Amino acid sequence: MNPAVNPVVNTAVNRRGLLAATAATGLTLATVNFAHAEDRSEGRPGPGADGTHRTRTVRGTLPAGSPDYVYLPVEVPRGAAEFAVSYTYGRPPVPPGAQGNALDIGLFDERGTALGGRGFRGWSGGARTSFFVRSDDATPGYLPGPVRPGTWHIALAPYTVAPEGLPYEVTVTLRFGEPARTPAPVHPPERAKGRGRAWYRGDCHVHSVHSDGRRTPAEVAAAARAAGLDFINSSEHNTTSAHAAWEGLWGDDLLILTGEEITTRNGHVLAVGTDPGVFVDWRYRARDHRFGRYAHQVRRAGGLVVPAHPHATCIGCTWKFGFADADAVEVWNGPWTPDDEVALAEWDNALVAAVRNPGDGGDGPTRWLPAMGNSDAHREPDRVGHPQTVVLAESLSRRAVLAGIRAGRSYLAESAALTLSFAATDGRGGHAGIGERLRAAADAPVTVRLEVSGAAADCTVRLVTDQGVLLTSPLPAAGAGVVEWRTTPAHAAYVRAEVRHAPAVPGLPGAFAALTNPVFLDAKTGTAG
Repeated sequence: MNPAVNPVVNTAVNRRGLLAATAATGLTLATVNFAHAEDRSEGRPGPGADGTHRTRTVRGTLPAGSPDYVYLPVEVPRGAAEFAVSYTYGRPPVPPGAQGNALDIGLFDERGTALGGRGFRGWSGGARTSFFVRSDDATPGYLPGPVRPGTWHIALAPYTVAPEGLPYEVTVTLRFGEPARTPAPVHPPERAKGRGRAWYRGDCHVHSVHSDGRRTPAEVAAAARAAGLDFINSSEHNTTSAHAAWEGLWGDDLLILTGEEITTRNGHVLAVGTDPGVFVDWRYRARDHRFGRYAHQVRRAGGLVVPAHPHATCIGCTWKFGFADADAVEVWNGPWTPDDEVALAEWDNALVAAVRNPGDGGDGPTRWLPAMGNSDAHREPDRVGHPQTVVLAESLSRRAVLAGIRAGRSYLAESAALTLSFAATDGRGGHAGIGERLRAAADAPVTVRLEVSGAAADCTVRLVTDQGVLLTSPLPAAGAGVVEWRTTPAHAAYVRAEVRHAPAVPGLPGAFAALTNPVFLDAKTGTAG
């Protein structure tokens, strides 16, 4: 039973709100009640919006094996102007190999905690120990708006629990008075000036103070410009609060897309370029069979579904939902690491499967997933734009950029200093670039040409097909030059290019400097004549 969908029996063990009732994936604690003015237990008068505030403190312990989400109901009376929360929890030492305590937190208002419902008011995960919401302002990660009467819920999310349990203390303060006016949100425009049809550089996975980042939106925008980017995607963990935080930061030179990093317990997924203000829920696991519903919501809001760092080693980061509902996949996340190498191998295997299973027309691959690279930058020294996705788009607009990513007309690069040109020609006027298909007779000679500029002097080129790495070559000049290779559609169903640094460890692959999506070679019936 999921508490976001089905009610959970609320049977308090004691007045401090100890564990009340359990379910397969959640529980609800005893209600914290502010409704009766004569009830002074654990409350105190004090200065507030109109000279008064009231406070309640709840303590308890979550046992090992607790569900993913624990809801603390708070009964809010009329007249409240601000809802403020602070919390702490115990972090006892644990035996070697055991997980210590980590407790995330968020907030739902009187509209409820239903999965995908309208009650969401914010999420800070484990990034802060306190937050507030009121009509005219809120802590980053939370949404400003009226504090209406009714039952609100603080969401406690035990990320990991020590063997002896997770003791917690939550303090809720309501301040009373006349609410201020809620400002209308100002969202980024959907288009920047751009250069018409061109290659545009972007980073679709960045974080700010609106989740667990340390940079302000202004600092993120400045870092994007310094990195030579044309677009970024706002991708905070489980919140849309940053969508309205970019006012004055976009311009003719920088397109800012709005989205979310949907951070489930079975993997993280980027919602790239969704309509501003669209919140996508994250409170489900793969076994709940709900991910498809929320992937559809992302697309309905105009965005792309992109599993992030699918083989990352952090708890809950490994992708377990499959790729049937994805539009692209992040194979390169920040500085190149072994888990990126695993993600790359998995992606390449999927390309092989796609070309071995022709689509309905019998020609070319069935559906395939383009690769993306993003920085996942949170703070210094994380580099925004390392790596970046370089997209061929008709304009610097949300629709055009997303169309280019979806079609795989893109390559990945470690910086704006590195530029690639990659295409296949058949000598008869046929031409296909990155993400495109060249149709030629099965034995027709095809020339694949890669041009590189701005790479480091130690870089080597590799050309990879469905048969594996078929060419390894140094660049003709230090960090630049042209590499050509000849093949046929019978010999290579696709070709993609890699530019790698020299290996740090002999015998192992070097880190990436750049990576292209494939050019597909579709064999026509008959032979070359």
